[in-house]
Amino acid sequence: MKPLLRIPASDVPALTRALETALDGGPAVWPLPTAATPAPAAPAPAAPGPTIRSGGAFVPEQGPIGAEFGTNAPPEGNVTPVEVDDRIALVVETSGSTDAPKRVALSADALVASADATHDALGGTGQWLLALPGHYIAGAQVLVRGLVASTPTLTVPGERFDPSAFAATSAQLLPHVPHYTSLVPTQLARLLDAAERDPFIAAALTSFDAVLVGGQALAPAIAERAAAAGVRIVRTYGSSETAGGCVYDGTPIGDTRLRFDDGRIELASSSLADGYLGDPARTAEAFRSDRDGTRWYVTGDLGELAADGRLRVRGRADDVMVSGGVKVVLGEVERVVRAVAGFADAVVVAAPDPEWGERAAVAIAGDAGDEASALQALRTATDAAGLAPAARPVRLVVVDRLPMLASGKPDRRAIAALAAASAG
Repeated sequence: MKPLLRIPASDVPALTRALETALDGGPAVWPLPTAATPAPAAPAPAAPGPTIRSGGAFVPEQGPIGAEFGTNAPPEGNVTPVEVDDRIALVVETSGSTDAPKRVALSADALVASADATHDALGGTGQWLLALPGHYIAGAQVLVRGLVASTPTLTVPGERFDPSAFAATSAQLLPHVPHYTSLVPTQLARLLDAAERDPFIAAALTSFDAVLVGGQALAPAIAERAAAAGVRIVRTYGSSETAGGCVYDGTPIGDTRLRFDDGRIELASSSLADGYLGDPARTAEAFRSDRDGTRWYVTGDLGELAADGRLRVRGRADDVMVSGGVKVVLGEVERVVRAVAGFADAVVVAAPDPEWGERAAVAIAGDAGDEASALQALRTATDAAGLAPAARPVRLVVVDRLPMLASGKPDRRAIAALAAASAG
């Protein structure tokens, strides 16, 4: 067992140093979105058996970081383990597409394997610009890649993403080496908007040899704008459980393999996490081994191989509705909807329907114009895409701002509740 150090993600120099030490076998790192002051540790018995243990000492903690860990947790109050298995180098908390937090434990081997696979896929090492929070796996991996490449990682300053600060910092990157960064779709969209007004930002954005884009689906309209502007984007697919993106532009990188079980995507890779900290039941459900010892991560996504052999993610496995007896993958509907002008950020959810059971509702922030015309345009688009009639949107929910999770992803449960209320 070894210590688990909680480091504020906002202190990038301290986080970088801690990650470097962790990769060399030192204390593991847990990047936090805000600074936390640990209370004195209270002893507790060690947990038996599993590779990832919640035993050692526990620290009572307040706020959203606290949660019970396994059966060794005290019966009352929130607790945080301060020791982890010797293999672990990094712990990241993720809620995925839900509000149920998971603490993903990653070994140094997994982190380095992911970084090496990224550099191989991009054609070599280079210098990275950090534009994402370090408590997310995508941000932490930018720092890890810089450490593996032995090049200093620069950080975009400020608590909120600023295209001007991004451009100014990118101008300080080393010459004569490839330049890389990682963004979420919202950041890319803001940069593209700013680039239309500011040539300096446009030049900065197009100066990168690769701009990784992941975290959520990239709207076709944003991808088309990026291509037209000369931005070299790489669409990534992965999660905290795979140490970040492990499929680039639909193709597995490194030694990643993929397969499907009843349409659900499963991934095998040397970059897989050891499991969930203090949650052996959840770990056993998400990580399974074949008879030959190959470990597979069972994702929450549905997918298939397209005609060109690339992975196509259809949507979340838990985001399927049954309308009139027909199964509809809402992610496929959403992909078509977002390709319609004015709906790039729309979210599609299931809404109750007295006749069909469920029908598709489209939620959008701002002004959708004439709602009847907008709905007709969306129905025409789904028909043209070859989706079943049951997939046609029947309701438009217009709000000032879409509910979001702390991860920056749409809060689909809250949006579904709004859609249900609008039906009343």
